[in-house]
Amino acid sequence: MRLWVCIALLSTILCASADRPAIVRAGHFVRDAVGGARDMYRAYKDMREANYKGADKYFHARGNYDAARRGPGGAWAARVISDARETWQSGVSGRGAEDTRADQEANRWGRNGGDPNRYRPAGLPRKY
Repeated sequence: MRLWVCIALLSTILCASADRPAIVRAGHFVRDAVGGARDMYRAYKDMREANYKGADKYFHARGNYDAARRGPGGAWAARVISDARETWQSGVSGRGAEDTRADQEANRWGRNGGDPNRYRPAGLPRKY
């Protein structure tokens, strides 16, 4: 919910005193951000559905990769969601700093256009 509030505020600020082309760019940014958030959610949903041990890094990279391909708004949404998720999980999951560091590495890899299959574990169903 907070993400949507941030997106709405960002779009309002960007569009408040902008000329027409800037309004169009802001609209594209918001559209990309919403699509990127949707990509991140789809990767999360697939990760939960697959429930495959050792596949979390693949889904982190895939979600960030898909979101970033949408454009600057998608990359922004992926970074915000990934950072928030890792901040929250590092305090709750108990997996430690090493797992958080590896997750963030996979997030950056995907966001920077790296092939998510680098993190794909052997045996993960083709559906994913």
